[in-house]
Amino acid sequence: MIYSGSTSKIAEHGGGSLDDTHVALLVSAKLLEQGKVDDLVETKQIAPTILRALGLDPGALQAVRKEGTRVLPELFEDGDSQ
Repeated sequence: MIYSGSTSKIAEHGGGSLDDTHVALLVSAKLLEQGKVDDLVETKQIAPTILRALGLDPGALQAVRKEGTRVLPELFEDGDSQ
C-alpha cells in the first residue's frame, strides 16, 4: 500500500484504478547509473531486473523465458535490457 502525506491510502495491490496501476518504485544499486525511467513498464519486470542487478541471468526464470519479459529499461551502463 502507498499512503499520501495525509495518511489516506492511495493504492493497494490488485486494483484497476490509476492510483493502483501507477506504482512508485525506487531502484538503487552501486552498479546502476542515476536516472529516471519514463517508459511504460510493468511490475513483472522487477524480478528479472533484480536478478540482472545481482549479476544473475534473468532468463533463468521460466516466466521470463515464456513471456519474453525484459529488465527495466535504462538502468544498466551497457544498455542491455535482456
